Amino acid sequence: MNDLLLISVFSIMSPQAGEIAARGAAANVRPPELNGAGIEAKLNQPVLLDLPFREETGREVMLKDYFQSGRPVILVLAYYRCPMLCSQVISGLFESLHGVDLPPDRYEVLIVSFDAREKPALASAKRQNYLDQYSRPGSAEHIHFLTGDQPVIDELTKAVGFSYSYDPAKDQFAHPGMVTVLTPDGRIARYFFGIDFPTRNLKLGLVEASEGEVGTVIDQVVLFCLAYDPVSGTYAAAILNIVRVCGVVTVVIIVLALLIARRRERRRARLALGLTGEK
Repeated sequence: MNDLLLISVFSIMSPQAGEIAARGAAANVRPPELNGAGIEAKLNQPVLLDLPFREETGREVMLKDYFQSGRPVILVLAYYRCPMLCSQVISGLFESLHGVDLPPDRYEVLIVSFDAREKPALASAKRQNYLDQYSRPGSAEHIHFLTGDQPVIDELTKAVGFSYSYDPAKDQFAHPGMVTVLTPDGRIARYFFGIDFPTRNLKLGLVEASEGEVGTVIDQVVLFCLAYDPVSGTYAAAILNIVRVCGVVTVVIIVLALLIARRRERRRARLALGLTGEK
């Protein structure tokens, strides 16, 4: 992951973290406080779905329980006692989802704690807090806050390429902020970094991850004209595809114009023959 992007993400955590990141940037070295924390993009790589977790109710579940045909999954790795960054990431996600014009039953949202000390009671309280803010009808049953044991947490974070480090003196974790979109069969489709996730990008990520199972034909056309940038985690105009679309549109317009012109010529010819016949 780009070091500047990583530094900007950590800077959100606290003024101290920002100062640490700035010193590291100035010296062109990675600050020791951030060692062990970062992102390794693993696009299109599978996530092991036979991993046991606990829902906010305390019910034991398998990760695969949330993956269904045609339904992408939004994954956020966080910890519920995080003093700032995690809440910013989760709030930013739900704020973006407010503007996504897809039915909330067409995708799943998983918030998974990477702190094995956290239990379902805390997950439940956090979930209710965000549901009160989000309050979108029909969404609650598709939003899940999970906790788990360290071995399965390690399996999941490793598969996603998400790494973090623990500071025992502060009892806090250094970690990046990101949202991951997974395909219905558990492959990593897209990463979105930071705490602000433009609605368009998030929707296109869901449409693309579902391979057309969610969204509209217009969304598919838009995707064809946009390309995903794995470094910035955004969609940008794909010039070659736009040229192709413009070329196709131009050909269609020319063909239609020729057909219309040919039809007019035939009509004129028939009218001319009719007039000649009358004479």
